[in-house]
Amino acid sequence: MRSFVVRSIESALRRRGAASSNRRLFSSDSAPERKVAILGAAGGIGQPLALLMKLNPLVSNLALYDIAGTPGVAADVGHINTRAQVAGYVGEEQLGKALEGSDVVIIPAGVPRKPGMTRDDLFNINASIVKSLCTAIAKYCPSAVVNMISNPVNSTVPIASEVFKKAGTYDEKKLFGVTTLDVVRAKTFYAGKAKVPVADVNVPVVGGHAGITILPLFSQATPASNDLATEDIKALTKRTQDGGTEVVEAKAGKGSATLSMAYAGAIFADACLKGLNGVPDIVECSFVQSSITELPFFASKVRLGKNGVEEVFGLGSSLSDYEKEGLENLKPELKASIDKGIKFAKDN
Repeated sequence: MRSFVVRSIESALRRRGAASSNRRLFSSDSAPERKVAILGAAGGIGQPLALLMKLNPLVSNLALYDIAGTPGVAADVGHINTRAQVAGYVGEEQLGKALEGSDVVIIPAGVPRKPGMTRDDLFNINASIVKSLCTAIAKYCPSAVVNMISNPVNSTVPIASEVFKKAGTYDEKKLFGVTTLDVVRAKTFYAGKAKVPVADVNVPVVGGHAGITILPLFSQATPASNDLATEDIKALTKRTQDGGTEVVEAKAGKGSATLSMAYAGAIFADACLKGLNGVPDIVECSFVQSSITELPFFASKVRLGKNGVEEVFGLGSSLSDYEKEGLENLKPELKASIDKGIKFAKDN
């Protein structure tokens, strides 16, 4: 009999794919072969993410890569009795083998935030790591869907786009900044304040993935609540924006948001796999190339399909005055982060 944990996680993933009755849910028997590679698999996010992807019945081949420690992680999760065959790869010389044939590449590689460190402080280290990894992706699996977790996402996604452009492999439909954690937090905080079941909640989060660039649209939250005052909405927005700092401080210098980020990364990767497999009406928020604002990249709802992004949705017509103000306030900061990433990629 399958363990309670495995069944619970698979059930949670399937529930997210069952909002529309016409969706086909793939079992492990009927799902096509799909290879997922995790770059940075031995890290704080990478290890729980590897576990969650091993539990996903849509994954047939799981490649775990890092600069050290990956064989142990692969041996550990590889003993779990689920469909995915697991292999660990370590060091730059094995990166190509890890990537070859990948359908989805998830990148949590990089250094985590520490107390007092802003996302911008991460830039120089993580930008170089992302540039190197994306250069390898362009060479070994140029058609893969790329899920960027490495922070600062507002800059690392533009860096990746420039690397792929230089290599002649850029497909804007297949490059995603994973902002799902902002959505997860917004849902959790909203459900707690509105006193509604969290499983029923949906909250779109737009903009970017750092500080004030994170804009949850609580005016569009479902189920709607008439019990929240303007001050409640402002507090929920601030908490969503500062969620990462809340975790860093709570861990007292011993880590950042790793477990919740791994969960969010697994949810978004699952959505990408469902899209690739032809499941209809898969919609998630993500930081992608976009024309819905004057900025070249922006997070909003996107519909996922066999080619990656099938449709980028607008912001809707029901933004509150507070949200409209937040949207205008975030644009300069988000633009600066995007420009910084593009400049780094072009200069290095």
